[in-house]
Amino acid sequence: MSVNEARERAWELLAGLPKVTLGEAFAADPGRVAKLSGRIELGTEQDAGGVLFDWSKTHLTDEVIAGFEALADAAGFDEARARLFAGEVVNVTEHRAAEHSALRGVGKDASVEEAAALRARMKILVEAIHDGVLGEVNHLIHIGIGGSALGPALAVDALARDFARVDVHVASNIDGVALEAAFAKCDPATTLIAVASKTFTTIETMTNAASALAWLEANGVADAYGRVIALTAYPEKAVEWGVDETRVLPFAESVGGRYSLWSSIGFPIALAIGWEEFEEFLDGAATVDAHFRDTDGRANLPLRAAFADLLYARLRGAETRAVFAYDERLRLFPSYLQQLEMESNGKRVTTEGDPVSGPTAPITWGGVGTDGQHAVFQLLHQGTHLVPIDFIASIAPGDALDPAHHRILLMNCFAQGAALMAGQGSDDPARAYPGDRPSATILVDDLDPATLGALIAFHEHRTFANAVLMGINPFDQFGVELGKAIAKKIEAGGERFDASTEALLEAAGLAR
Repeated sequence: MSVNEARERAWELLAGLPKVTLGEAFAADPGRVAKLSGRIELGTEQDAGGVLFDWSKTHLTDEVIAGFEALADAAGFDEARARLFAGEVVNVTEHRAAEHSALRGVGKDASVEEAAALRARMKILVEAIHDGVLGEVNHLIHIGIGGSALGPALAVDALARDFARVDVHVASNIDGVALEAAFAKCDPATTLIAVASKTFTTIETMTNAASALAWLEANGVADAYGRVIALTAYPEKAVEWGVDETRVLPFAESVGGRYSLWSSIGFPIALAIGWEEFEEFLDGAATVDAHFRDTDGRANLPLRAAFADLLYARLRGAETRAVFAYDERLRLFPSYLQQLEMESNGKRVTTEGDPVSGPTAPITWGGVGTDGQHAVFQLLHQGTHLVPIDFIASIAPGDALDPAHHRILLMNCFAQGAALMAGQGSDDPARAYPGDRPSATILVDDLDPATLGALIAFHEHRTFANAVLMGINPFDQFGVELGKAIAKKIEAGGERFDASTEALLEAAGLAR
């Protein structure tokens, strides 16, 4: 039996299992919470903290989990995971490894050593800036897009709110309004520009970079190129563009954009929070790497999360998955996960090039609590869509105000999960809640660099586990290229498009 045949047989067996409600599942198993909760400790010190993962309010049962473990065996999960950490080719369409974990010290020895050397180079530059070697530096405008921007934006927003060694502004959109907003907050005389592009050819990034240089020059900066730091896998292209080689921070080609914030793409994070804290960020992720690499079956927490994801997307028809962070510092986390999950697993063919036999990645969306409760939770409680939800919260508050703020925040977070599961009957149909709506909760002791690193790494491995179980490649992203290619054709002129597009080009004054 081929791998595809074995995988499809496992799916058939899963589809035939009885469906129980959440209430029935809890009633049948008094130990359910302990079975479906797990904790990852982030250090050996007593106060190091950790992360609790509670998947008990999902429809996973012992029987369902056993079915998914059989699917993992059929799909060759253990072998795929071993290839990932060994630095072997796992991105089969581009014939590349995917070595983001090596950036955290977990992976092939040679790749870990190379990452450590590149990290040491970045440390020298970060500490030189902090020590004033480059003169007074108060601001950094970080220019990138996609994975080159979303990760740094998330980490800086989450970790550098109270105090930033350097004030970081992330500009990604080609819309000039975004770049002008960054300019308005910075003094050109004390501003550095980081240009983050794996290939150093991304049109949005390079156009924004040219405008940033023009802004520096227009405001009296004599050596504008001397204010630029390049973050790229192709350092020679950055040097050709005009960046001094001492200010080029490379990273390996085997690191994909949406997995790259651990590399030199994380330069703005280190600049904002300090080098020691940046290393704690990496260490938190490495702890999850070790758990994912060394833990088998249902005890593997990212794999267990993938079981629940596929239960809903593949077997229960859920087209979306919502993520609500009950922590203002994680307001960008749903946006970060959108790219990580949807660009990775938004595919329609297997690694063999055959059509996928069922749904793949759900649409990831979300927001922050308690704002979401007064906006979209109406649909989640009483709408007709099945939407599994992840709640993320911190036991320790991120503010110094009256403790009532954080107490109310956490009570609301836990109450939403309880209400979604239990529901409530009523003689008035408009006031009835059906219940039996699934959620998972990720509860951190505190939101610090190590914890954020752990959260991100957990979702990276969860995404990989989903991909292996579906038989798809999570490391390419050809779907983003077609629109770019057509945009280049429009810019070049001389080609006709459909009637609607031609009319829009005419209306905008872009017809040629």
